[in-house]
Amino acid sequence: MKKLIALAVTAAVAGGAFAQAFPSKPITIVVPFAAGGPTDTVARQLAEAMRKPLGDATIVVENAAGAGGTIGATKVARAAPDGHTLLVWHIGMAATAGLYRKLQYKPLEDFEYLGMINDVPMTLLGSPKLPANTYRDFENYIRANGGKLNLAHAGLGSASHLCGLMWQSAVKLDKSMTTIAYRGTAPAMNDLIGGQVDVMCDQTTNTTSQIEAGRVKAFAVTTAKRLDDHKLLKDYPSLQEMGLKNFNLTIWHGLYAPKGTPPEVTKKINDALQVALKDPEFIKKQSALGAVVVRDNRVTPAGHKAFVADQITKLKTVIDAAGQYAD
Repeated sequence: MKKLIALAVTAAVAGGAFAQAFPSKPITIVVPFAAGGPTDTVARQLAEAMRKPLGDATIVVENAAGAGGTIGATKVARAAPDGHTLLVWHIGMAATAGLYRKLQYKPLEDFEYLGMINDVPMTLLGSPKLPANTYRDFENYIRANGGKLNLAHAGLGSASHLCGLMWQSAVKLDKSMTTIAYRGTAPAMNDLIGGQVDVMCDQTTNTTSQIEAGRVKAFAVTTAKRLDDHKLLKDYPSLQEMGLKNFNLTIWHGLYAPKGTPPEVTKKINDALQVALKDPEFIKKQSALGAVVVRDNRVTPAGHKAFVADQITKLKTVIDAAGQYAD
């Protein structure tokens, strides 16, 4: 009995020492996309905001792009579970569970969930050549002409692809639109502006400037309620408000560590994350991106994981119904 108590005390002391020593070297935040994109920007801003709460730690961002984000995610899942390799990823953490029938990792089992970072609203857009100017007119036009129209997205598994799938599923079109996949947001947006494609749904980080300049028509936002605090988008209705029951889709970002990272270390990281999410400068920068910093229970590891589990179920249902897979 004394031996067991001694072992327990030794383990506790060792765990405490590990936590106190963390970080003992630079922390790497892996972004599973190329530099310069929205997720990369979120990660770099978060790294700066978390540096001081982690004792002026050195935090570097590493881009590991490819295969819809799964290359970077696999790299983190296989990294040493010591808290020095982290992952910042968006809704793809949930979507890939449906898009890829053979993944090299299990989203809910191979990571420690550290907390959510933000929600990025999405907007439903139309070509400036469409005759509709309100969402109701737009939906009626789509229903009447669905088989003749097309919907653009930035590639399989992209935010715009997922949003388009979710919207088409929710609106229950009798005649589906032709889906056109592009290699990235820029060419898809250019063709929407030019009228070569008719409809697109994408995150505010990619759409706000186009809406403001009048290059595209905006019809609705994908959040549960109107974006009352958003200067540009506050007057657009939510899809839920327009009758699409329980429609609520954002391109959220979360923070992850490899499975098995000591709880003392994950707590230290989560504590730093929660400090960062209250940093006025970080909040200001996120707002400029069109993102809303998370303030609810999802900032906790348990709340974060429960949310992603629910998202996996919802997205997989839509992806299976569409039969659009990445493998």
